[in-house]
Amino acid sequence: MGMTNSSTKGDFILVGFSDQPQLEKMLFVAVLISYLLTLVGNTLIILVSSIDPKLKTPMYFFLTHLSLVDICFTTSIVPQLLWNLKGPAKTITPLGCAIQLYVSLALGSTECVLLAVMAFDRYAAVCKPLHYTSVMNPRLCQVLAGVSWLSGAGNALIQGTITLWLPRCGHRWLHHFFCEVPSMIKLACVDIHANEIQLFFASLVLLLLPLALILMSYGHIAKAVIRIKSVQAWHKALGTCGSHLTVVSLFYGSITAIYIQPNSSYAQNYGKFISLFYTVITPTLNPLIYTLRNKEVKGALGRLCHRELHA
Repeated sequence: MGMTNSSTKGDFILVGFSDQPQLEKMLFVAVLISYLLTLVGNTLIILVSSIDPKLKTPMYFFLTHLSLVDICFTTSIVPQLLWNLKGPAKTITPLGCAIQLYVSLALGSTECVLLAVMAFDRYAAVCKPLHYTSVMNPRLCQVLAGVSWLSGAGNALIQGTITLWLPRCGHRWLHHFFCEVPSMIKLACVDIHANEIQLFFASLVLLLLPLALILMSYGHIAKAVIRIKSVQAWHKALGTCGSHLTVVSLFYGSITAIYIQPNSSYAQNYGKFISLFYTVITPTLNPLIYTLRNKEVKGALGRLCHRELHA
């Protein structure tokens, strides 16, 4: 692995996939394409949700926030990853590493809470249809979105600061492709058992608690649909909730393996690839999932294209 002179000045060395040069070349192309699709897809969702009057609903209000989170989340990681995959230098400055740690952790935590908020919105839409507009009023939507962003920022400030304050005794080789808490605490030259416990409990609060709320919401949705005993109701519930369930499964299925059991052999052996999935692949798939499975979004995109063609 090539190194520049900056690696001797205290910069962190992101080992990443440098032990597999051929894989790096393929990853560069795949990650670049995924990043461009992420930017285009999520920007389109934000644009359509903001312009089309038929999408001025709580569901698309939260979807806009999710798209914004995905754009910022990938942008905090992918440009540095592409730089390291393409060139011989695999370094990142201490300041750059700290910024990446705080921003990616804040946005990842925000997404966890936001997905739970979106599940509550689907619960209100299916189980309380007559009171939906009064329950999910604009004021509550703004508060729930604000709580999502603030909880993510708060978690990043606490976990990120504790991680960065750990003494590293000159250890700078980070066996990852970006600065993430589980890999950063492994650089410490002190007993990190307490930090791993703290990380575990923080993960319980910001991963498993939102996941439990999501499962509870969909449990109530399933019971409501079963009581109706209507095939049409099943199809409507699937159309309303299917996209969100798919996104939740992709995001939580990958991120829990890293944060709940960071020292498991599975996380250590495949950690970089798992992280690649939820930092690059999932944000790319989210707009595709919501547009391909959602007639309202496809209709709004069609109306936007028709408007532009006849402008």
